[in-house]
Amino acid sequence: MPMVEQPYRSWISAANREDCDFPLQNLPFGVFSTRDIAPRCGVAIGDMIVDLALCEERGLLDAGGTFSQPQLNDFIALGRAKWDEVRARLTGLLAEGGDENTPLVAMNAATLHLPIRVTEFTDFYASKNHAFNVGVLFRGPENALPPQWTHMPIGYNGRASSVVVSGTDIHRPMGQVKGDNGPLWSACRRLDLELELGAIVGADSKMGQRISVEQAEQMIFGYVLLNDWSARDIQAWEYQPLGPFQSKAVGTTISPWIVTQAALEPFRCKGADRVNPLLPYLQESRPGFYDMTIGWTMNGQRMGQTNYNVMYYSSAQQLAHHTVSGCPMRVGDLLGSGTISGASSEQTGALLEMTQGGKNPVTVNGESRTFIEDGDEIGLYAYATGDGYRIGFGPCIGTILPALK
Repeated sequence: MPMVEQPYRSWISAANREDCDFPLQNLPFGVFSTRDIAPRCGVAIGDMIVDLALCEERGLLDAGGTFSQPQLNDFIALGRAKWDEVRARLTGLLAEGGDENTPLVAMNAATLHLPIRVTEFTDFYASKNHAFNVGVLFRGPENALPPQWTHMPIGYNGRASSVVVSGTDIHRPMGQVKGDNGPLWSACRRLDLELELGAIVGADSKMGQRISVEQAEQMIFGYVLLNDWSARDIQAWEYQPLGPFQSKAVGTTISPWIVTQAALEPFRCKGADRVNPLLPYLQESRPGFYDMTIGWTMNGQRMGQTNYNVMYYSSAQQLAHHTVSGCPMRVGDLLGSGTISGASSEQTGALLEMTQGGKNPVTVNGESRTFIEDGDEIGLYAYATGDGYRIGFGPCIGTILPALK
């Protein structure tokens, strides 16, 4: 367990439970609505949501009116000094002895929405275990990792338009798959999940400007859980020579609460050991990873679980690499970590690895599975454990519906 500050207690009793995802030390940001309240910004605390727009109206917070918006982009764009100011003020309001008139909404009476307007989505491939396991399936152990893999973060530009919030159902995709004599038109038969962490970019950069790893650290607002649904059979037919396309546009589910860097700071740690030194532009002055349990369930059964510290490239390194060509970044850009997998089969973040490409079925609540079937529910979870509290992300859930043929 990392050395962390002593926990604060809140006047909201549910926030003081050791198994609560949203203690006073967390204060993740999201967007909510109720029957009587249009979508607006909020912060999770225990089993409640702080109505940030109403806090502003009452003069408890100052964020330039941005909390009345149906996404967090305008607030995030105000910058790190404002993020820290609002976090400190909320901590004071919600701590024991704080303001018990702070406006709250019951979590179970609210609907949660996509917390940001996703401007762009880039998915990386930053777990050495995952990259090696998948490489072995397709190229054998001798050529499992591409030669550039240990030198730079590999990624591809995905579809921001298909990023959805937890609880959104996903239809099984249709597409071309390989047949004996050419392509077949078919519903996906090898639908998979990917257990990932998503980083939310919190500042713009200019076209032509390269961002250092240290600058990238300062640009990251926070993190969400991310499931990048993958149509493996469609991908196998389409990905050469330019990589995945429709197979990765199925949908990307993210959790509704953005856990800030500040909340995770006490859990900062080193990642996987380096195979070789990185070029200077990717070298970190301090570790960019977190000691954090992360895993996934299928139909309520725990399937794979590992720690985020197995990753090879941090979000800051990914963001820095993203700009080396001069590519501009925007507030609301979403960077997926890539599938997070440990060394053993029960630590893998995808069925492709866990079942060895469908060769070794797993048992889920007494039923056999190689890939996801219609009606299956996939849930992601993550938490970092401190002294008497934990920093959780809340649910990241999606259910697969039949294909629309």
